Amino acid sequence: MEAFSFSSIPNLPLFFSMFLILYSIAYSIVFRNWSPKIRPEACSCFISLFHGTPAVFLATFAIFSDQNRGFSSPNTKTQNLVLDYSIAYFLTDLLHYLIFFPTDVLFIGHHLATLFVFVTCRHVVFHGSYAILTLLILAEVTSFCQNVWTLATARRHDNQLAAKVYSNLSPYFYAFYSVVRGIFGPFFLYQMGVFFSSGVADNVIPRWLWVSWMCVVITAIGVSILWISNLWVELFKEKKAKLEKEL
Repeated sequence: MEAFSFSSIPNLPLFFSMFLILYSIAYSIVFRNWSPKIRPEACSCFISLFHGTPAVFLATFAIFSDQNRGFSSPNTKTQNLVLDYSIAYFLTDLLHYLIFFPTDVLFIGHHLATLFVFVTCRHVVFHGSYAILTLLILAEVTSFCQNVWTLATARRHDNQLAAKVYSNLSPYFYAFYSVVRGIFGPFFLYQMGVFFSSGVADNVIPRWLWVSWMCVVITAIGVSILWISNLWVELFKEKKAKLEKEL
């Protein structure tokens, strides 16, 4: 009988099980004393911490280890592994929203659209991972700051340390997020659009599919810019109110 090996397990089920276990640990141990109202959100941040930054490093390695990388180049095994890693995370987080926040249409729609992009790249056309993983890097490079900020925001009214972290981190996180989502994201999306609209990739990535990818990314960037703009407005209002109170 052949000995059991983890290498014999497909990547997606293995990663999905890992994120489910991490979520369970967060819910039952790490945040067990947190309020039931914010506990699920904290657990979502917890698994995001294990996805975002690792995904940035994994995707960067997968891209630069491919000598033939390009917008329409075939996916390598390493690139497929990173796609499976992210698919597993978004499936877990989607399950989280369906259970705890079933009316949060925005996040559920975001996760479904993201999964559509990853799954079609990974399992339908087997091309285009250079573009998708670069977008993943741009999306997740701010995730560590965002998760810390989200956790601090959730506890800032009842925890002095959380309030201090929120106050100190907010302007730097907002600036970082604004530059990535407001400048680098649109710039890369423009390059992606110019390449695909030329038609040179239509034989490996159908026009309807890359147009769908573009629509998903344009919408995501637009919503991100709107979100961070509202946060900037709130921050200035808080600073103004604080200054007026001191005067």
